[in-house]
Amino acid sequence: MPHAQNFLQLASQIALEIDPKPVEQIIEGLVALRQRQGRLFCLGAGGSAANCSHAVNDFRKLCDIEAYSATDNVSELTARVNDDGWDTVFTEYLRVSHLSDRDAIFVLSVGGGDIARHISVGLIRAIELAKERRAPVYSVVGRQDCFTKSAGDAVVVVPALETSLVTPMAEAFQSVIWHAIVSDPRLLVRATTW
Repeated sequence: MPHAQNFLQLASQIALEIDPKPVEQIIEGLVALRQRQGRLFCLGAGGSAANCSHAVNDFRKLCDIEAYSATDNVSELTARVNDDGWDTVFTEYLRVSHLSDRDAIFVLSVGGGDIARHISVGLIRAIELAKERRAPVYSVVGRQDCFTKSAGDAVVVVPALETSLVTPMAEAFQSVIWHAIVSDPRLLVRATTW
């Protein structure tokens, strides 16, 4: 079977297997966040960081949610990485932003973090800080067996149906999930132009 055909068939199968319950929980959580005038901090690395930027636009423009992507300020990001390393880059951003129980974090990650393998430790530390400050943790990840899944309040797991395509599918479905969230009538304040 040609790659494109296989990819699209796999995507359709994944779409049908995603559990909608955590998506609903995230929507309900964000409705409450907006009502209490809390902020949403989107966290991710690599392609997930780019998805965070796009998601922040949608949360702000379409849903009137005060949202920020921790990786959008390149000067701050690179200064923190250069001086202190990746492990604390998100926690220090959240500390300066005075993350509180009125706020929430939205983690987009393929692997979701693994402390033993020292993978995405910066995201793990940010989740720990959020839990310490009683800020809800919402997430879309590509692995069932990850720190984010075990520690998050509402976590959507993109089924890894083909291991060689975990990253592209997880990052693609991050977009599908947040678009499902921002287009929900309970959150949508301003319709898209098209």
